[in-house]
Amino acid sequence: MVKICLECQSEPEERGPGSALRELLTDGETASTDTCSGARLTDFCAVWDAGVFLVSAAGKGAPSGVKKRRLNEAETLNSVREAQFQRLEAARPRGLGRGARGPVLRMAGQPPPWAYTAVLLCALSLGGAIEIPMDPSIQNELSQPPTITKQSVKDHIVDPRDNILIECEAKGNPAPSFHWTRNSKFFNIAKDPRVSMRRRSGTLVIDFRSGGRPEEYEGEYQCFARNKFGTALSNRIRLQVSKSPLWPKENLDPVVVQEGAPLTLQCNPPPGLPSPVIFWMSSSMEPITQDKRVSQGHNGDLYFSNVMLQDMQTDYSCNARFHFTHTIQQKNPFTLKVLTNHPYNDSSLRNHPDMYSARGVAERTPSFMYPQGTASSQMVLRGMDLLLECIASGVPTPDIAWYKKGGDLPSDKAKFENFNKALRITNVSEEDSGEYFCLASNKMGSIRHTISVRVKAAPYWLDEPKNLILAPGEDGRLVCRANGNPKPTVQWMVNGEPLQSAPPNPNREVAGDTIIFRDTQISSRAVYQCNTSNEHGYLLANAFVSVLDVPPRMLSPRNQLIRVILYNRTRLDCPFFGSPIPTLRWFKNGQGSNLDGGNYHVYENGSLEIKMIRKEDQGIYTCVATNILGKAENQVRLEVKDPTRIYRMPEDQVAKRGTTVQLECRVKHDPSLKLAVSWLKDDEPLYISNRMKKEEDSLTIFGVAERDQGSYTCVASTELDQDLAKAYLTVLADQATPTNRLAALPKGRPDRPRDLELTDLAERSVRLTWIPGDDNNSPITDYVVQFEEDQFQPGVWHDHSKFPGSVNSAVLRLSPYVNYQFRVIAINEVGSSHPSLPSERYRTSGAPPESNPSDVKGEGTRKNNMEITWTPMNATSAFGPNLRYIVKWRRRETRETWNNVTVWGSRYVVGQTPVYVPYEIRVQAENDFGKGPEPDTVIGYSGEDYPRAAPTDVKIRVLNSTAISLQWNRVYSDTVQGQLREYRAYYWRESSLLKNLWVSQKRQQAGFPGDRLRGVVSRLFPYSNYKLEMVVVNGRGDGPRSETKEFTTPEGVPSAPRRFRVRQPNLETINLEWDHPEHPNGILIGYTLKYVAFNGTKVGKQIVENFSPNQTKFTVQRADPVSRYRFSLSARTQVGSGEAVTEESPAPPNEAYTNNQADIATQGWFIGLMCAIALLVLILLIVCFIKRSRGGKYPVREKKDVPLGPEDPKEEDGSFDYSDEDNKPLQGSQTSLDGTIKQQESDDSLVDYGEGGEGQFNEDGSFIGQYTVKKDKEETEGNESSEATSPVNAIYSLA
Repeated sequence: MVKICLECQSEPEERGPGSALRELLTDGETASTDTCSGARLTDFCAVWDAGVFLVSAAGKGAPSGVKKRRLNEAETLNSVREAQFQRLEAARPRGLGRGARGPVLRMAGQPPPWAYTAVLLCALSLGGAIEIPMDPSIQNELSQPPTITKQSVKDHIVDPRDNILIECEAKGNPAPSFHWTRNSKFFNIAKDPRVSMRRRSGTLVIDFRSGGRPEEYEGEYQCFARNKFGTALSNRIRLQVSKSPLWPKENLDPVVVQEGAPLTLQCNPPPGLPSPVIFWMSSSMEPITQDKRVSQGHNGDLYFSNVMLQDMQTDYSCNARFHFTHTIQQKNPFTLKVLTNHPYNDSSLRNHPDMYSARGVAERTPSFMYPQGTASSQMVLRGMDLLLECIASGVPTPDIAWYKKGGDLPSDKAKFENFNKALRITNVSEEDSGEYFCLASNKMGSIRHTISVRVKAAPYWLDEPKNLILAPGEDGRLVCRANGNPKPTVQWMVNGEPLQSAPPNPNREVAGDTIIFRDTQISSRAVYQCNTSNEHGYLLANAFVSVLDVPPRMLSPRNQLIRVILYNRTRLDCPFFGSPIPTLRWFKNGQGSNLDGGNYHVYENGSLEIKMIRKEDQGIYTCVATNILGKAENQVRLEVKDPTRIYRMPEDQVAKRGTTVQLECRVKHDPSLKLAVSWLKDDEPLYISNRMKKEEDSLTIFGVAERDQGSYTCVASTELDQDLAKAYLTVLADQATPTNRLAALPKGRPDRPRDLELTDLAERSVRLTWIPGDDNNSPITDYVVQFEEDQFQPGVWHDHSKFPGSVNSAVLRLSPYVNYQFRVIAINEVGSSHPSLPSERYRTSGAPPESNPSDVKGEGTRKNNMEITWTPMNATSAFGPNLRYIVKWRRRETRETWNNVTVWGSRYVVGQTPVYVPYEIRVQAENDFGKGPEPDTVIGYSGEDYPRAAPTDVKIRVLNSTAISLQWNRVYSDTVQGQLREYRAYYWRESSLLKNLWVSQKRQQAGFPGDRLRGVVSRLFPYSNYKLEMVVVNGRGDGPRSETKEFTTPEGVPSAPRRFRVRQPNLETINLEWDHPEHPNGILIGYTLKYVAFNGTKVGKQIVENFSPNQTKFTVQRADPVSRYRFSLSARTQVGSGEAVTEESPAPPNEAYTNNQADIATQGWFIGLMCAIALLVLILLIVCFIKRSRGGKYPVREKKDVPLGPEDPKEEDGSFDYSDEDNKPLQGSQTSLDGTIKQQESDDSLVDYGEGGEGQFNEDGSFIGQYTVKKDKEETEGNESSEATSPVNAIYSLA
């Protein structure tokens, strides 16, 4: 990233002499949000990232305390502006011209030849700043005052057992020399044989291998780096030797206390440097169990809210662990003697609901053991952690609750510790001051203690001075603004000497916290120091002023060849340097016109972007850099290549095991590029075995097996681009058949392993042995070893490792400081066994962490903060007790000293950050055994604020009746105040051009992601008046709205007519009705009706009718009663016909018959079926006629209503015999039931077969009379005539 510091000035048409003074009296926030409006003097820092010019506000409004000091310089600055504005217009743009490595160079695989220009020197000035690249050839030519690059921390504590190292490194040209002061006096290194200085560095090394006491070298040190252009200073480094004194010898008498009384066991550790970590254990090194009744205070004392009899079961020893020496010192243990009314320590009483009453302990209201009294006060520095503590006694044990008077506790940074007895507020700010109180309560009452918290602040930067590099005759300034509580004082120095005692410089003027330079010359070079301090600390910053006079020169190799893919976007970079800062222009193929506009875009840093590469863009491009001292040029040859494309892709396949599979992959590519085709399996490189054959356009797999199943990806790549195609191969396994008796037996899950045993115990490993369980007729394929630890996640089992089913003993790799417990699970093809019983526990010894937390991020949750988060480390990576994290951060572009804090959780919020600036972040793990490895640096960003500017010069072009094209000017990047998400258009329909048509004025929006300058808004309503506003959107939200624009959409086609209804009152007519369209979208000129008759698959000729705009009814006369009609109706405007609505007429009642007649009656199979049925009926009728002509008995069941006389002849089965020999009817006649003889008719009726006139028929005409047909064997043999049958009986007889 290249950083160029610019100033933006503009003058209004009318300006009075007091305007600068009036501006300084305005609110500081207003000053910080103004860009180039009016005549406000505002600095901007132009940042090139990946070749894109970004603008971020560097000037901020002064806080109220600074405004008064700035009044003196207001008029002075006002007089400078006119001349400076003229200079800026002549020299703009300012800064080092440099394009970041673009996508073209990365595709070509060419490292950027100017990669060594990474370190940048940015300055905020009236006239701008020049940036020096780190090209060695330029660095060796250009002079540069010293800059401190590395130094020890201000409070430097060292281990007395090691040599002392005080770091001080600097850079400059010529290389600086170093000297030191100790306690503000010159430190003569040559006179002390133990002290030496590293070569080409100012780092001091004090060696004690030959003797000496480190304490003799304690004091305050300061490093001076000097060359002929100035002197830079380090911080004042306070050197202290770590101390871990012994505990004084003492004999402690037993502590006698009444059961239920409070008790404090004082630790009083020896004072160490740094302070030791305190913890309580028994003399046998067992930790003391702590709870809300017994706990350790922040001062190290052990508090008993009330003493119980079981507290006598152990002794109590205070332990102090010293960080630097890694030693633990133990105090002589306390022993307790508890006087009680219940001498037996009955364990069953511990869970008694009223334990104290059961033991005869009197209940008491709470009282505070720490702090004493009802009120106290506490002071804390801004950015530190505030720890408030309240420990109370009472019976039963009191509960502690925390409150803030007049407000809520800050939920985002407040947490409770030590069983709610302590309240910790991290990263304290001024808003955390106030009164807090803790409330201790039990069932006997409550008591509270008020703590008044005052927040003070050591100095912190508002504007830290930056290095200033100018061309001869330019103007600039150094600004040093800091805040704190109390307000810090500012002291300026030059080359390490107070500015007041330095030689006078007519080109320099000091105005409080600002030094103004006018018409700088080569002799103005120096290093300035700003020291701001109050009673809580100080800040020291170096900033040099360097004046350069350099003609333009190119930084990249000459005549580069850039190859790009057709239709891609690319960028040609031309890094250059010069002072004054040169201007850059581009030409193609030696033509005289400058390239900018259309398909070309030249960025402010000089990079040329071609938005879409075409064949005609191939050629030689020349960049020319010019300033008043000369010019320089370079050429880039651009070649355009065809893209690589897979035109025949592999397809998904399903194959049986043992068959051959071929996956095709045919590629087109530019013939001048070398093509490489490779294959991936399941997104991993495919190993080509002897069963596979890889050809230019295919992959063949012989003898496919189950392991070949998966996804196969063909990757066709050249040095510039690549294309991918994926297919999935499914392998079908053969049907398994039992091969032996075992395979035929029922299979089940294996039994659990048993008898786990730990052997070969080592620091980082252990051997686990087990006895396998029964496999239940399915061989065990795998064993899974799981572990559980009791510190971070007790009771949760994790997979440790997996072993083949053929082993029952394995060596397990272990992590330090984990109390392991193992179990084993057996697996076969049926499933998993139940876990084995756990093994015994094994704790490994501790060690420093070997890794750091992952997924480190820095993101703003508010506009003035940055939340640093990470994924906490688990038990197997903690490696020791008290796992914590050292969080470091600093501004990325400033390379300031790292800020650091120790955190026990997984997040930390950095407050009071500028809006959306990049930070370098590091998170390092640390436990009681030491620190983890040096962490990687990640880049995070502070919070975003709402954008401050709206798009300008919004232009609208109407494309058609439903769409418009938008074009606007981009906003300055410093006004975005975050990541630019999109430009967004808000638009609404104000009215319709049709009278009396109500429209919805609901606001709609259209987004245009990224840094775009144009877009299209569609889906508008035609023939309407619209209004439109545009905003800039970042991660925080919308910015201010632009000027409201109005536009009108032209007439369009209407929507479909509403409620189109088709009714058929009779078989001769069809009535049509409809309503006007919901959206006319213009002036209606009529309706168009198209309709057509259809019958089955036959369709008639289409008929078209046109109606006036007021007609909404029409009647159609049917041509025939059988056909149906299909109607299509649309409305028309001058533009044309709109969407049509389609309906069909209802089906007539006989449509089913008509359809069958039209569709079925003409089918051959139907005709054949009807002929077969007719033939069958004919045969049945012939059989019936033959049977009837023979006569016979008609047995009928007795169903008559009239009773029969005794003389009536009767068969045994109740039938009557009408074929009696004595009364035999004539041939061809038939006797009826009433005895009359009825002449047989040719068209006999089914009534003749019934019981006289009583024969009944169903509703469908079928006969339901009942017949009893009895075939007497003897009668049949003696009478040749058979009984006459009904058609039903004839069918039975035929069957």
